[in-house]
Amino acid sequence: MHPLPLNYSRTYKSHELSAFHTLLSYHFLGVGERRRKKCTMSWKSMILIIGGPGYLGKFMVKASISWGHPTYVYSRPSTKASDSSSKIQVIHDFESMGVHIIQGYMDEYDKLLSVLHKVDDVISLLPIPQHLEQLILINAIKEVGNIKRFIPSEFGIEAGKAYGLPPLQRISDTKKKIRSAIKEARIPHTFITGNSFGAHFVDYLLNPQQQMDEITIYGDG
Repeated sequence: MHPLPLNYSRTYKSHELSAFHTLLSYHFLGVGERRRKKCTMSWKSMILIIGGPGYLGKFMVKASISWGHPTYVYSRPSTKASDSSSKIQVIHDFESMGVHIIQGYMDEYDKLLSVLHKVDDVISLLPIPQHLEQLILINAIKEVGNIKRFIPSEFGIEAGKAYGLPPLQRISDTKKKIRSAIKEARIPHTFITGNSFGAHFVDYLLNPQQQMDEITIYGDG
């Protein structure tokens, strides 16, 4: 495990975020390509990914498995009635790769504790509506006391460095609350922000699929 400082924050450029192997290997799962061969011969940390079946989760899980880490995914229970066939297929794909699937909700505290006792590091990929549920996870991580590194669900605009209209500001305020709780609990952590995946928004604004004479850039550009 790379000995990162207790309080660690890194902002990634949009093109870096497309390389999930690099992101995870250098800052969480290892220490870069030059140590990959050495890492494959040594003990591997066990990774828990909260919300693995989501968009980011699919990349994170595959990166973790490709590096040989025993990988756990904690996800809400899947039912044919409530879930799309694509999510069910993702779960099946994870199982075929050797991923340990734990189905549960964030408020199932005892189940969370049980899973956390089995792992070394935690990546949260909870969507925006569930960001505050990470407070439950933070309390559980503090209680078990064995987690070496926690990455909360951020990946967008860095909290405290961007300000916007009320809907955006509420998201930023929630992230600041999560950050404060992590620091107060003295949990080793890494904050990863990517400026709201700039490549996606640039593509959306420029809309290369259509011929446009002008575009609107909001704010100061």
